[in-house]
This record gives sequence, structure tokens and C-alpha cells, in this order.
Amino acid sequence: MKMDENLAAVHAYLCADGYVIKNPPTQKQKYYKIGFRNTNLTLLKDFQTRFESYFGIKISLYPGQRCQKGSREIYEQLTKEFGSFYSWEWRMPELDENLIKIWLRAYFDCEGWVFCKSHQNRHIGADCVNKIGLDKVEDSLNKLGIATTRKFNKKRNIHRLIIYGKENIIQFRDKIGFLHPEKAIKLNKSIEDFMVYKWTFPENNQKIAEFLKQLFIDRARIRKAGYVYFISKEGSNLKRLQDLLKKRYQIYSLFYQHINGIGTIYYELDINKKSEVKKLIDLELIPNIFKPNKT
Repeated sequence: MKMDENLAAVHAYLCADGYVIKNPPTQKQKYYKIGFRNTNLTLLKDFQTRFESYFGIKISLYPGQRCQKGSREIYEQLTKEFGSFYSWEWRMPELDENLIKIWLRAYFDCEGWVFCKSHQNRHIGADCVNKIGLDKVEDSLNKLGIATTRKFNKKRNIHRLIIYGKENIIQFRDKIGFLHPEKAIKLNKSIEDFMVYKWTFPENNQKIAEFLKQLFIDRARIRKAGYVYFISKEGSNLKRLQDLLKKRYQIYSLFYQHINGIGTIYYELDINKKSEVKKLIDLELIPNIFKPNKT
């Protein structure tokens, strides 16, 4: 079988939500079925069109349910070329870069999801019981420059692949994308949800004081222990702020790099000496957080 865009998509659809089956040997009545189950009409129509374009046979479409065709010839072609399509056994074929994108698009249209918790967690994910199959999916994404994270749920015996980070999600959209309408909309919304992490510092010295005051109002956090800190995904933001506070007000601070539980790097700037925090209070950059001494 000569691989092209139509067959690559059909193959991925069958691996994700499809079946290529025949009757058990114990049954007298013989049947051979190729089918794709999905409730989304856009995906069903895409499977129907690509199947007909490649095999020259129109497959029956049942809206909201499936596409299905009985054909011993096509069953034997597919299983001879690709082996089993069962959930635990399917394998992603060797493909060139263009066909990898087609295959991954169809696969994620079925198995993938987009999660967006505003300004906190945006990712694309897919669950699969087939570790070897998902290993190849992950390797293919990495070859396209899309970084991934893997998890394993022992109770459910399911492998999970996750794509985090603005750049990786944009790469996924630009190189793979979704045909599934709702997933495509949610993907764009998740990208739009990413904050602009680069702070714009004014060049005019007269505007620095106003800028700092607003920055402390918007972004400074105060711990119960009585010190002030900032968090940013851009280390350069905090380095610039550290230099500015030291040069302009002789306020000294500490700079740290952290990694959270999902592997994302972020940065922290602490002003934790009482004498330095008092300078912030005197400059009216923060409210008085210290209790007055009792007389």
C-alpha cells in the first residue's frame, strides 16, 4: 500500500477510534468490517472522504455514531500492511514529516483534549493504554520540536502524554492543529490566555516612580512573615527590578530560580530584611505591614 495523506489520516483514525475486524473462527457466518466510531460529524465526513479517495469505495456514514464498510479485500490489505488495530496493539507507521503531521492531527482529533484553567494551566493531552504506540507519538512530536511530558496511572493502567507551555502549544497549532471544531476553538483560546510575561520598564526617569508604585500594587505579594516577593516566568523582569530598586533606593533583594511540579521554570525576587521592607513602606510602595509597638 502506498502511503499518502489520505491513508495516513485513515490509519490514525482507525488506531484512535476505529476497528478492523473479522468474525471469530467459531462463527459460520463470515464478515469483515472496517469502521470509525465518533460523534463529531466533521471527523466522520473527513474519514469518509479520505477512505473513498484512497480505496475508491464510499463508506457508509451514520451521523453521531460511525462510518463503516464491510470488505474482506480492504481488511486483508490493512492487516497485511499494518497488523492489528486493536487498542493495545496498533503501531504508528514510519512516515515523512508531512505525513507525520497528518497522522498526528487525526489521532489527536480523536484522542486528544485541550485544557485551559485561565492563567494557571493550559495544556494538550492524550490518554492511551498502548505504551509502545504512545512512545512513537511522543517521539514524532519531539521530532517536530514539540516538547512533551509523560505520566502513568497505575490504577487505570493508562499512559498520559501532555504538552505544556505557550511555545509548545503554538507549535502544535501551527504544525498539527485540530480539525475538530470545538477543540480548535479551545486551542486558540488557551494560547490567547497566556499572559504577556515581559514587563515594559519606562525609559523616562520621571515615570519610574509611578511605574514602580503600580508594579507593587499589581504584582507584589506579602507573606505573613513580613517580607515582600515577586513571581515571574521571565527572569529578566525580576533582574531588572532588582537592579532598579538597588540603584534608585538602595533596597537590596534576593533572586531565585525555581521549578514547579510540572517542570516549569519560574523566578522569585524576595525583599525579606525588615530594614529593606521599611524602606518600601516609607516610599509608600506597600502599606505598613508591621504592627505598631505597644506603649
